[in-house]
Amino acid sequence: MKIIQSLTGGLALLFCLVQSAAAITVGFSQVGSESGWRTSFSESVKAEAKRRSIELKFSDAQQKQENQIKAVRSFIAQGVDAIMIAPVVETGWKPVLREAKRARIPVVILDRNVDVKNASLFLTRIASDFVEEGRRAANWLMEETGGNCSILELQGTVGATAAIDRMKGFNEVIAKYPNAKIVRSQTGEFTRTKGKEVMEAMLKAENSGKDICALWAHNDEMALGGIQAIKEAGLKPGADMLVVSVDGVPDYFKAMADGDANATVELNPHLGAPAFDVIERYLNGDRKIDKLITTTGDLFTQETAAEEYKKRAAK
Repeated sequence: MKIIQSLTGGLALLFCLVQSAAAITVGFSQVGSESGWRTSFSESVKAEAKRRSIELKFSDAQQKQENQIKAVRSFIAQGVDAIMIAPVVETGWKPVLREAKRARIPVVILDRNVDVKNASLFLTRIASDFVEEGRRAANWLMEETGGNCSILELQGTVGATAAIDRMKGFNEVIAKYPNAKIVRSQTGEFTRTKGKEVMEAMLKAENSGKDICALWAHNDEMALGGIQAIKEAGLKPGADMLVVSVDGVPDYFKAMADGDANATVELNPHLGAPAFDVIERYLNGDRKIDKLITTTGDLFTQETAAEEYKKRAAK
């Protein structure tokens, strides 16, 4: 009898140890890999999951919402402990978020936002203040030009939070300056290739850009494509036409160091740590979690670009 009791006690202790050592499983649906910033974002999440011994199920949506919804449903079916989504666009999320809620799986929204009336469908959103990024870019440009500027705008993906909010913040500032205006605006879909293609078309429509003061891009990748187009049009980017953007990727710092770009507002890609912090708090019983956790970076210019490029290129 004592032997049986000893064995039973030992098995119970082993079961408890196995349970306590079990890794948290988190599903992560990422927009894709359309930019250097997005790649850094994904890698930061993967590295942080590994550091914390979290089992991460990663899905690249390739810029398609239907792929994201399919991935989230797969995560729910697998019974993950939590789900993270960096949404392609804001709308169309209610049904799958309701499914996650019914399964009692907390959902953390990263970077871009979701447009749902019932905020209880997700745990929290962790992101930069995109409106403030647009304001900072515009304030720099207005100070640099005295408020006299005809601007070409490369928008991000239509319907994406970053595109909507950066445009809002930028326009809010330039509306105060009668001689500042956006003369052409078109989506470059957050990619370098599309940014170059769209910029070429806008330059042709605007007398090769000779009367354009600046290019304002919703991310660095599009700006870098735009810089190539400006050069091919026979102008000097950074001088004949100012270039201001958002992200702070290494290639853009290199462009600023070379004099081809002027300013960028840094967007922090290291969202893995705060996301996993929130998930672990929630799974440990903490229900006092803010609905929005924001991080907004600094504005960088040519003055410190070479030094900043060395830091980022080394990572």
